[in-house]
Amino acid sequence: MTTILERTAGLLAFVRTVDTGSFAGAARLIGASPSAVSKSVARLEQRLGVRLLQRSTRTLSPTSEGAAYYEHVAPHLRAIEEADDIVQAPGNVRGVLRVTVPSTFGRPLISAWAGSFLERYPDIKLDLSVTDRRVDLIREGFDLAVRIGELEDTNLIGRSLGVLQYVLGASPEYLQRRGIPRSIDDLRQHACLRHLLGGRPQAFTFADGTRVIPNGPFDSDDAQSLIEAVVKGVGITQFMRIAIEDELAAGRLNVVLPEIPMFTTPVYVLHAFGRQLPLRARLFIDFLVEALGVSRNPELSAPASR
Repeated sequence: MTTILERTAGLLAFVRTVDTGSFAGAARLIGASPSAVSKSVARLEQRLGVRLLQRSTRTLSPTSEGAAYYEHVAPHLRAIEEADDIVQAPGNVRGVLRVTVPSTFGRPLISAWAGSFLERYPDIKLDLSVTDRRVDLIREGFDLAVRIGELEDTNLIGRSLGVLQYVLGASPEYLQRRGIPRSIDDLRQHACLRHLLGGRPQAFTFADGTRVIPNGPFDSDDAQSLIEAVVKGVGITQFMRIAIEDELAAGRLNVVLPEIPMFTTPVYVLHAFGRQLPLRARLFIDFLVEALGVSRNPELSAPASR
């Protein structure tokens, strides 16, 4: 007769493998090697006498038996994890939190995290991926994603973090050399750097709907590279204001055409936990609200893009 420990061995490895679609993804969440996860699942299959996963060279997917087993087992594992959160006080919460953010947010978020969140919750390890790629939270094992722009259809849960303001920026040296634009039409006579998304340049867009396609000596799909180029005096470009607050405060950049407002865009933090959000993730979302300086909004179910 098998013991309860023997019967539950491999359950976590199996559930996390289904969640992420790979042994490597499960290993990242569990903190083990992919081979250890694979062996653990194989032992579970051997004990049950049934194949739970269909293995191919590229993907893993549950068999019909595996899918049925997952539906029964996964909710109980989640309940165990949630029970840990119930007894943890915010001051001693611990664990790994995997977050993905767009490149524009990378630097200000890291700066705020290092000076604030880490001091409050030193036992939470932040695993931060800075990328403009749309990460699949479930398959890649992420807890939270910050997304900019209108949300598309999905099953993720989103919380509004408010809206972000765009501005045009240039260095004092550039403006002294080339002159200060006094109107939107004046921009056509300036070196306007282009931010590429999906290989396409993003128009300078103003609050009244006016759009200007930039034309200048430098294109990049990396926001930080554009900031560095503009600080060096290469030209003018469009930024989220939050991304250049330090440069503005230090006088390395000036806002161009400050009297003509540019467009705003919403920002959200997304997760796939449903209503049972882990404490470490809840605390980090609260931190995001504080770090961005926006008013608190209730959590909402929102269509979003994975």
